[in-house]
Amino acid sequence: MFEQRIRRITESDVPTVVDLVHELAGYEKASEECRLTAEQLHVALFGATPALFGHVADVRGELVGFALWFLNFSTWRGVHGIYLEDLFVRPEHRRSGLGRALLRTLARECTTHGYARLEWSVLDWNTPAITFYKSIGAVPMDEWTVFRLTGQALDRLGDS
Repeated sequence: MFEQRIRRITESDVPTVVDLVHELAGYEKASEECRLTAEQLHVALFGATPALFGHVADVRGELVGFALWFLNFSTWRGVHGIYLEDLFVRPEHRRSGLGRALLRTLARECTTHGYARLEWSVLDWNTPAITFYKSIGAVPMDEWTVFRLTGQALDRLGDS
């Protein structure tokens, strides 16, 4: 097995993580929607009031994967949880245990801090990811539908 480790994102990792986010957008067939810059990610992670957190998968000094997440809150449980915004491992490093290691790290964040849950969304067509998530005990929340306001609809509602 090659030398690998999961660790917190550092400021020097930001440019590479931005590149990885853009790779993820390409994988998800949405490259044109991804506008993340290094400056934006740096402020989100390391600004005066960071609201985003992250870990990277480091293989012999090369960043090959990441998990970006933030806290949510369960009003029913009365405690925080983690919402995993993005999880990505470069294709040539998949099936090496890095995705599982990233998720294990987030599960440990939850148990260490008393968070009630770890949750995320996955595209319906991403069968390999769905199969992997089910294999680790994740349960699809099929009775829930995600809604999103963005662009002109968001502007209209905000201006009304």
